[in-house]
Amino acid sequence: MGQIDLERLEFYAYHGHFPVEKVVGNKFILNVSIQTDCSKAGQSDQLEDALNYQEAYELIKEEMAIKSDLLEHVATRIIDRLYASFPSIQHASVKVSKMNPPMGGQIEKVSVTVSR
Repeated sequence: MGQIDLERLEFYAYHGHFPVEKVVGNKFILNVSIQTDCSKAGQSDQLEDALNYQEAYELIKEEMAIKSDLLEHVATRIIDRLYASFPSIQHASVKVSKMNPPMGGQIEKVSVTVSR
């Protein structure tokens, strides 16, 4: 078993409950961890034997472009797409962080993690 980590993926997106969040947008940071069998790719050195993390990034980017009210919804959509696109995944987690959320105080970020 191996683990692929896509760390500190940064997106500007329009997720949030409040109408202004859907217009003004915000910065989001994602961390994605995927456990999969890496043994064949480790031996062959061939991309077709590996989980293509460039493709994983592209599908994450597509999901981040779809507006959602809740971070839970964003994270669940991403993890669902990962499992649908890569049958070799044994376990995955997606952490979505909204930077400087509009909560009426000085807050660095709020994060939601979905694991399956």
